[in-house]
Amino acid sequence: MKVLILNGSPRADGNTALAVSEIAKTLEAEGIEAEVCQVGNKNIRGCIACGRCGELGKCVFNDGVNEIAEKFESADGLVIASPVYYASANGTLISLLDRLFYSSHFDKTMKVGASIAVARRGGCSATFDELNKYFTISGMPVASSQYWNSVHGAAKGEAEQDEEGLQTMRTLAKNMAFLIKSIALGKEKYGLPEKEPHLFTNFVR
Repeated sequence: MKVLILNGSPRADGNTALAVSEIAKTLEAEGIEAEVCQVGNKNIRGCIACGRCGELGKCVFNDGVNEIAEKFESADGLVIASPVYYASANGTLISLLDRLFYSSHFDKTMKVGASIAVARRGGCSATFDELNKYFTISGMPVASSQYWNSVHGAAKGEAEQDEEGLQTMRTLAKNMAFLIKSIALGKEKYGLPEKEPHLFTNFVR
């Protein structure tokens, strides 16, 4: 079993990395492989709505998004971590996620998702809500913790002082591991839920 973790910070060793590390260590202790990918410092452009992914089965821009898509397809869970910029996630990460979720056509049903926001002070809950929407539109159960998934710190390394935030990360990882294992057992016994053909309703005709 494996969880893919996307670090959306441009800093590979900042406070977001500390939160991610706490999750990765706990997942490994629970017998779940954790692969961390640093994506916030990559040159990733936004989606241009060209629709070519419908023909190609992947994004027309052959960059890190398609590499992440392959890892995501083989994973049982996805963790998205971001610093907070103006009560929102890092723009590079959002560009990646928009293209990743839109252009990848494999079934994401019952892959477990979790999001993390890291800030000096405010904007964590707005960022947390923003990131969770990628999961809930894709049939992915969202792992919860003892509090909203946030860690606080301004200067590099300050997140180490946020004991409650790091405990929240550990609890999140344990809950995520439990969900992944439980879903695996459920799929083995019951299979995935039956899907209806997707109905699209336009409000402007």
